Amino acid sequence: MSGQTQRLTVVPTVTMLGMMKARLVGATRGHALLKKKSDALTVQFRQILKKIVSTKESMGDIMKNSSFALTEAKYVAGENIKHIVLENVQTASLKVRSRQENIAGVKLPKFEYFTESDTKNALTGLARGGQQVQQCRAAYVKAIEVLVELASLQTSFLTLDEAIKTTNRRVNALENVVKPRLENTISYIKGELDELEREDFFRLKKIQGYKKRAIERQRAAALQFAEEQFAEKVSLQKGISVNAAHNLLSAPMEKDEDIIF
Repeated sequence: MSGQTQRLTVVPTVTMLGMMKARLVGATRGHALLKKKSDALTVQFRQILKKIVSTKESMGDIMKNSSFALTEAKYVAGENIKHIVLENVQTASLKVRSRQENIAGVKLPKFEYFTESDTKNALTGLARGGQQVQQCRAAYVKAIEVLVELASLQTSFLTLDEAIKTTNRRVNALENVVKPRLENTISYIKGELDELEREDFFRLKKIQGYKKRAIERQRAAALQFAEEQFAEKVSLQKGISVNAAHNLLSAPMEKDEDIIF
């Protein structure tokens, strides 16, 4: 890009120079703050990524154990245990609620589960397989915990990813576009102001030279006029011509070689 497109179109004045310097200071501070924000979000992003990897690794074993516990419950209590459990359930005992967590100005959604009411399946499988049914319930509760945590982590992961991309775009724009453009504008204004100052200095020197020459001409004209007046006065007093009076006045200025002292 040319230098013209890398600076703002402004009038080179002292006021505009102050405004550009203030904008450059603001852009520098904003760049530093956004850089710190990007670093903080990146650290949180990596931590969440590690948690997602560990949670997914543990989720496989948990889901395997819960499926195995369900198979045991069906084997011991019979295939009708599913209908018996559904008949005893009126409302969900485990529910999920969301909240927001602020990380460097970015609101991350967080999901957490809670128990709203006691379950009424304490007598489920009383005839046979009660222990396996309770073990199956505990296994699936643990699976729900892991799924809720994983959903919260992945949602935060996507939100942070988008926030980091936006912040990095702003950082790059300030670093590669805004700040160089302001710096080039400030350099342009300083150069124009220096050029104007040199022009003013040259103009003042010329004006001083004109005034000095005019004063010298006026002084020479006044001196000549005074000499003419004095010569005219001498000519009137001695009754000689004006030219003779001029010669008489200029005669003492000439040195006579015959006179020793």
